Amino acid sequence: MERNESEVQPVKWLLVSSALLFLSCVNPFAPKLATQQIAATSFLSDQKNIDGVFQNFIYAYTFRDTSVYSQLIGPNFTFVYRDYDNSQDVAWGRDVEMRSTSMMFQLVNQFTLTWDNTYYPADTTSTHAVVTRGFNLTVAFNPADIEDVAGKAYFVLDRTTSSDPWKISMWKDESNF
Repeated sequence: MERNESEVQPVKWLLVSSALLFLSCVNPFAPKLATQQIAATSFLSDQKNIDGVFQNFIYAYTFRDTSVYSQLIGPNFTFVYRDYDNSQDVAWGRDVEMRSTSMMFQLVNQFTLTWDNTYYPADTTSTHAVVTRGFNLTVAFNPADIEDVAGKAYFVLDRTTSSDPWKISMWKDESNF
């Protein structure tokens, strides 16, 4: 059975219209995932230089990103702070640091961290560095509860070879908090 052109035309129009409608439907309130996702690495600094470590530290705190923070912390990491109430230093390792930082990132609404006063002693090598930095940290738990912490931090950074990224192996907090 042969159809004339006037009978075929509406069917073609319906098929083309349906295809165009189907292909052009985009819900702006539920967009598809981007085909080229912006990676966090485009915002991160190179940890093969010491300044990159501190820039990534700011990024991790600003975005409360434990995955970035974990890349800063070496496998034999030690954190030390002064417990003024008991007049003693308190220390913990990498596992406790990651758990406490994760909880802190969840509890705090916003961090604003700035570094200043960098001091590199003469014993810095291509695989070992001691860095003392002044810092200011604003911690906003909520709009009515904001704490400002200032002080200095003493860091030991290590890496296996001069082409590896730096990792923090020790951080001694000397803040006023």
